[in-house]
Amino acid sequence: MISPSNKPMSALHHRNEYHEYSLQLNRWFLRPIGVWPQLHSNTTAERLLSKIIQITCYTLIAFTVFPCMLYFYFEEQDLDIKMDSVGPVSHWIMSGMNYSSLLWRNKDIRRCIEHIKSDWCMVSKVEDRELMLKYAKFGRFVAGFCAMFMHCGVFSYSVVYSLSPITIVIGNQSVSMRRLPCPFYSKLLDTNHDPANHIVLATQFLSGFIANSITVGACSLAAVFATHACGQFAVLYSHLNKLVEKEEKLSAEHKLANIVEHHLRVLNFLSCFEKIMNQICMVELIGCTLNLCLLGFCSIKEWKARNTKTLTTYGILFVSLSFNIFIFCYIGELITEQCKKVGEAAYFTDWYHLPHKTALGMVLIISRSSAAIKITAGKLVQLSLVTFGDVIKTSAAYLNILRTLTM
Repeated sequence: MISPSNKPMSALHHRNEYHEYSLQLNRWFLRPIGVWPQLHSNTTAERLLSKIIQITCYTLIAFTVFPCMLYFYFEEQDLDIKMDSVGPVSHWIMSGMNYSSLLWRNKDIRRCIEHIKSDWCMVSKVEDRELMLKYAKFGRFVAGFCAMFMHCGVFSYSVVYSLSPITIVIGNQSVSMRRLPCPFYSKLLDTNHDPANHIVLATQFLSGFIANSITVGACSLAAVFATHACGQFAVLYSHLNKLVEKEEKLSAEHKLANIVEHHLRVLNFLSCFEKIMNQICMVELIGCTLNLCLLGFCSIKEWKARNTKTLTTYGILFVSLSFNIFIFCYIGELITEQCKKVGEAAYFTDWYHLPHKTALGMVLIISRSSAAIKITAGKLVQLSLVTFGDVIKTSAAYLNILRTLTM
């Protein structure tokens, strides 16, 4: 789709193009995994296809996770091998939990999408449209960048790991086979021989793509919804700055009523957004803290073994996971700051030029802005840049404990 930045706002279909432009990447990421919300206009066949896709995704994730858990419990006794495999399988578990959260909150996602569409249809001024487009482009950029980082990071690990064959002794023969990203319980299927090894490897690659797509879909939703809210706040600041301009046709009372209504719309949107993201953010916060710790532990072992190829892959994966949790924390920080700035913008307007009763109405905006909406992880931890620093420090602390106990 072509960016609609230079198109006029006169026709409704142009406004629909802006809406489609802002959500295009989300639809590309979420529809292949069956998470994109169903509309009332969807046919029965489309709804059935979506259910089949969801069942297939759950099946592929379970095909990777459960044999690996059985392998840990019944088969493998070596602690070092277990530590190497905990990180990859935790990625699948996190993705499965996030997938359930996205499906559980599907109605809220649809409500937010419809809210965005309404915002694009309601905008009437060219300067407001340009502000919204500016933030829509930034949201698309963050969503695309997140997709590139996540897929490149996880797939580089899977590819490098599978291209490093291992040799095992079966009876009197030495057999060379490809490694699996996640170990597989041999009582279910013997992956020491072909074609079972190649079938399980291909299935885990497909399952890994789905797991990555779930994480990318959640991150892209957070980025696009948050930047849309920031665009609405930017429009709100613009309206506040023009509140006392006498050139405007509307009276100050009418303009203030529109500003209050607009402010409440943005806050309602953010409240729905927080419902969608708080469970996902909790999973990401705990999972990324664990995985960053394990990546550091495995990197130390590979450094001692001078395995440059695997060490490079771990480095890419570390950057990918760090970027993932950074995006969620940055979004939380951004939204909190934007909410507070509404009160500041209201205070710094020339409110003393307004009629007495109209000026008193500004107090309500300032008071409401003091209770800023916060994006949380499980309604327990506020997401901010400070939280991102805490995740890195906690991972380092756990890594030191792990090194002390095992090395």
